[in-house]
Amino acid sequence: MSFRTSHVPPPLILDDVRGAQKMLAGVARTTPMETSRHLSALVGAPVHLKCEHLQRTGSFKLRGAYVRISGLRPEEKAAGVVAASAGNHAQGVALASSLQGVRSTVFMPVGAPLPKVAATRDYGADVRLHGQVVDETLAAAQAYARETGAVFIHPFDHLDVIAGQGTVGLEILEQCPEVRTIVVGVGGGGLAAGIGIAVKALRPDVRVVGVQAEAAAAFPPSLALGRPTTVDTAATMADGIKVGRPGDVTFDLVRDVVDEVRTVSEDELSAALLLCLERAKQVVEPAGASPVAALLSTPQWFAGRGPVVAVLSGGNVDPLLMQRILRHGMTAAGRHLGLRLRLSDRPGALATLLGVLSRLDANVLDVAHVRTDPRLGLTEVEVELHLETKGPEHCEQVAAALGAAGYAVTG
Repeated sequence: MSFRTSHVPPPLILDDVRGAQKMLAGVARTTPMETSRHLSALVGAPVHLKCEHLQRTGSFKLRGAYVRISGLRPEEKAAGVVAASAGNHAQGVALASSLQGVRSTVFMPVGAPLPKVAATRDYGADVRLHGQVVDETLAAAQAYARETGAVFIHPFDHLDVIAGQGTVGLEILEQCPEVRTIVVGVGGGGLAAGIGIAVKALRPDVRVVGVQAEAAAAFPPSLALGRPTTVDTAATMADGIKVGRPGDVTFDLVRDVVDEVRTVSEDELSAALLLCLERAKQVVEPAGASPVAALLSTPQWFAGRGPVVAVLSGGNVDPLLMQRILRHGMTAAGRHLGLRLRLSDRPGALATLLGVLSRLDANVLDVAHVRTDPRLGLTEVEVELHLETKGPEHCEQVAAALGAAGYAVTG
């Protein structure tokens, strides 16, 4: 199925998304929608979670990739397809190709998480590791396409891909017909554009809100200038939505069908991931948790705009990264406390300190004991502690009690 062949693509319409939905029947799952009592209480309006992280391959990317590959001509399918991705798009293209008997080659950065590389291979792709960053990987994939004739499958900037992602919007309207606000993470804009096309055609009153990481937010300045603009991106845990420039196709659609694009901080992202895990029992990657981060950031804004549906768009997170993010989230939530203290270097001093912490009901996670630092006096020792606490108030109580007990907290 190929929607258009003209050089300048005309607007995507509802019929295109409905056609994609028929094509995906039996291929993509209709992912569940769960009510979050915790977020509903926080916002003051019903909040539902669209669990697209439970989709095959762990994200919505399968939808668009399958529709795009289905639209290729026989000779194009025979030439195979190629893609570049650090994770979700890679797996979506690999499975979509395998299901249609098309050979796929996927370029991934050298540092891509091993579980994502292994999953992409398991879905049937020829994985080639190239480059340290996605831009280098992308250039290698495009060069491969020119050299071999393989069709490059763009992760977001193609009408077929956008139509496939738009089927998420149709499912939302079927599962929550009373929805008033849909919140969705935005990288290149394919998912937000597709959802917006489907939803606005049927329910123009529904507000579609995009969310980007502050460290990689290309859409707000682009929308302000009226054209796709490249921004310098910084490191962000939400690598799934780290895109430095909106797509030429997605930009026009997002401008027309997304009501606004908000940004969230790294602390808000980690807190959202922790909330999804603890309260919703959903294992979500940081990019997939970005809509929840927006709800946590300004819950009062959404209070009069419910029911709200937050799209959990992906769940492919490396276990080691998850461990670090959860610790970051615990710290941001005031449930981890790091302290450095100076003690007299005498027997029993550390045991006395730990006894004080025990009475304060603070759980010690790590202890580092430093004696050889030129900043220390001859009879001093520095102790670095990482504590698990019960929240910000408990952190303040611990710090105050240590000060009252005569301990000098240096950091």
